[in-house]
Amino acid sequence: MKQLLIDCEKMKNANTGLFTYCNELGRSLLQQAAPDEQLSFYLPPKLGKYFGNDAGYLWQHALHKLYLPHRKAFDVWHTTYQLSDYRSPKTGTRRVLTIHDLNFMHEAKSGAKRKLYLAHAQRNVNRADYITFISRFVGDDVMRHLDLGNKPYKVVYNGAAVQEFPGFDHPCYRPQLPFLFTLGVVNTKKNFHTIPCLLKHCDAELIIAGTVFNDAYRQRILNEAKRYGAAGRVKLLGPISEEDKYWYMKNCMAFVFPSIAEGFGIPAIEAMHFGKPVFLSDKTSLPEVGGCFAYYFRDFDPAHMQKVFENGLWHYENQRPANAIRKHALQFSWERMAAEYLEIYRSLY
Repeated sequence: MKQLLIDCEKMKNANTGLFTYCNELGRSLLQQAAPDEQLSFYLPPKLGKYFGNDAGYLWQHALHKLYLPHRKAFDVWHTTYQLSDYRSPKTGTRRVLTIHDLNFMHEAKSGAKRKLYLAHAQRNVNRADYITFISRFVGDDVMRHLDLGNKPYKVVYNGAAVQEFPGFDHPCYRPQLPFLFTLGVVNTKKNFHTIPCLLKHCDAELIIAGTVFNDAYRQRILNEAKRYGAAGRVKLLGPISEEDKYWYMKNCMAFVFPSIAEGFGIPAIEAMHFGKPVFLSDKTSLPEVGGCFAYYFRDFDPAHMQKVFENGLWHYENQRPANAIRKHALQFSWERMAAEYLEIYRSLY
């Protein structure tokens, strides 16, 4: 029996991309694993037997950063986050490392912090037997800043899928006008403060869903709404349920995602599953996700963004590309992603 351990420690934070990634990877692996492959999960204790009784579990503890006294010998340990502090102490365990981003190199951090994070990521690379990146952009970024040596590596794109609730029609907030929608942790790298300018010549609302970690940034978004005559038409909802997400994705007039630090960009693909017009930043990995089926902000000058938005809506309404957009989104599936990871695990034992 081959023993596989998936590090899902980052599931301690719900409503984040890493939670979704670990959740979907774990569930898809369980569906596809061979009878002689036993899956175990390294999880925060509060989640209990999250993946069911047929899986094995190792419960996370902060002291494991220093010493992890588990007895089971794992054939493969998948570290699902580039700055993880947790690893198997068993010398025979092969290690897969997934790198989601090096965002700290593109944010307003001190040189000392960047150096610290890079050293941490490099240690994890040095301990790994196989490296995966969630986009070509991330891979190129890693090549610039880290030394992979001769280790094998591969781009394994994330999946994306929205749970559907066809009979659901009671969102936590029901817009009174047609609305734009965006989703993600509300912080400066998501760049949400640039979106209210789109409402200047558009009689619509803007719905922003996601955890707000910085009240000052929340106020900055609301100040921008006032600046463009959209006070009262910009709503920050905080975290929302899967039912709410389904409703907003299905009913929005457009999805807007101007992020400037994105390893992949799952929300954009989720919106494309509904055939929606998607307006993205052309930075980082987002052009890989949207391909030729999205509309791109080349910079964040309000006049430029308004023009891209107006031209994009005109194109969408006249060319009717919804079916092509849906077809594009289908190539990003969690099942495909898990199958690629299983191939990698099997190459190591």
